[in-house]
Amino acid sequence: MYCFRKFESVKLLESIVKVRDLNIVAIGGGTGLSTLLSGLKKFVGNEVASLSAIVAVSDDGGSSGRLRNEFQVLPPGDIRNCIVALSEDSLLISKLFQHRFRGNGELGGHSFGNLFLIALTEITGDFAKAIKLSSEILASKGHIYPATLSDVRLTAELEDGSIAEGETNISKVGTKIKRLKLKPDNCSALPEALEAIGNADIITIGPGSLYTSLLPPLLINQIADSIVRSKAIKVFVANLMTQPGETDGYSIKKHVQVIYNHIDGLHFDYVIVNNEPISEAQAENYAKEGAVQIGLYENDLEEFLTNTTIVKADLLDEGEKVRHDPHKLAKLIVSCFSERPDLTKITHS
Repeated sequence: MYCFRKFESVKLLESIVKVRDLNIVAIGGGTGLSTLLSGLKKFVGNEVASLSAIVAVSDDGGSSGRLRNEFQVLPPGDIRNCIVALSEDSLLISKLFQHRFRGNGELGGHSFGNLFLIALTEITGDFAKAIKLSSEILASKGHIYPATLSDVRLTAELEDGSIAEGETNISKVGTKIKRLKLKPDNCSALPEALEAIGNADIITIGPGSLYTSLLPPLLINQIADSIVRSKAIKVFVANLMTQPGETDGYSIKKHVQVIYNHIDGLHFDYVIVNNEPISEAQAENYAKEGAVQIGLYENDLEEFLTNTTIVKADLLDEGEKVRHDPHKLAKLIVSCFSERPDLTKITHS
């Protein structure tokens, strides 16, 4: 039996009774993951007992790509953003971590936090330990795990039969993607990430770039298998806009279909959708880049997502850029657990 509920306002969720403290695992990368984490951290110590992020490590562009190639390390950029997102906003060290050097020299374009993570990796000889130490220095309210410590690269089979290699190239090809793969395809997941999934009450996927942030961690077989086997509530947070070069013309239904096609046996208990239109000015600005808003008028979503609760709410941030409001989104996700009393007795093996 299909279950559908539409929340016109996040305020309706404020009265939901807390059942018990939650273990939440958020999977993804890029701006979407750090936005979600910045909202969820407000609940750590109250509704949330433990918050963990499992982060994609396939980035090969920008500062991360340069450092990856020069020092033979994993890309630090998304990790850095997650560390900062989970720290206190007012901390000077948090602002320092995000400081990006200007100029055209060797430091130009690099952020201090990226360099800091690389330095700690060289000192400790362990990227995961460098992340842990950096998180402690910034007093981050959560755990951050790279999906794998292997040097993985993305490969995309395109609908015209050609192959695109590397995250940066994949996002620029302009041809629809048929299948995404990791090289090597047998890489091992970080054990701590698997443990976090095993202990999770809620697992979130999204928001974030479908092919370059959300799918890469899920393509690691151990992670995919652990998620499918998990008794946790599985939540997909739909993006607000299409992404030029990756998801042109995609609906929310198409996003979910792509994930399901890559991960056998995965089923989302909840799909969270924004139902507030962006402003005309925002629509015009994003149209210049080839991006459009998604999720407002998808009448076939309910028929496709059987046994899934679709939660619709105003999730827009008030800034000029189209972003999720971190607090609204986090509140919705935390409330999902209280909306499922049958899952309050989750036991972890």
